[in-house]
Amino acid sequence: MSSSRFGSLLYLISFTLLLQIALGTNPLFHFCSSSGNFTTYGPYEANLNKLTSYLYLTAPPTGFGFGSVGPNQFEANGLALCRGDINSTECQSCIAEAGSAIRSLCPNDKGAIIWYDECQLKYSNIDFFGKIDNQIKFYLLNTQNASDRIYFNGKTKELLRKLAEEASCTPKLYATGELEIAGPMKLYGLVQCTRDLSSIDCKKCIVEAISELPSCCDGKLGGRVVGGSCNVRYEIYPFVA
Repeated sequence: MSSSRFGSLLYLISFTLLLQIALGTNPLFHFCSSSGNFTTYGPYEANLNKLTSYLYLTAPPTGFGFGSVGPNQFEANGLALCRGDINSTECQSCIAEAGSAIRSLCPNDKGAIIWYDECQLKYSNIDFFGKIDNQIKFYLLNTQNASDRIYFNGKTKELLRKLAEEASCTPKLYATGELEIAGPMKLYGLVQCTRDLSSIDCKKCIVEAISELPSCCDGKLGGRVVGGSCNVRYEIYPFVA
């Protein structure tokens, strides 16, 4: 699979959590690339400033924006994606916070990515549009275990694979749903891709993320696989509007 080439190291970071850890302005995770550094007040920084302002203005109406600013030598490429259920005001607020935070966390890096519960922001001096980014990835999981691990894992895959089909056929490349399971309980799921991907690559990215759930979240009552191009999540409680 293709990647954004932010770096050669695959980041697989596991967090053990019972509930959502991202509230307000707390990022889930961030990554500063090794693709190079820029000079303060130089041409790349000027283009990056224009790019982040552009994303702040253009992404909220639809929940997604991407673009490039500057000539090849100093080109800044970036995208902003908001979770499919949030409104434009919440989206804009999240993107503004993401832009400010990542510039502080990765002050002179030409490439970086930051995730919040409601949005993500990514930029690079390398053109990464339309390529599945599998090099940057992290996991979140619930500490509680299902009473029947095999049954619960099967139902989780059933729901998320159904959502993968749905998301790949929608303009937003986003889908949520629920599934009744034994207990009685309900299982809630979400899948989403960045909209620079094709429908085919979106489904491929989600299916790959689902295949990694046994490595991070085997039998857990909630979990996420979050990457640069797509993310999947399941819980036993509602977590979207």
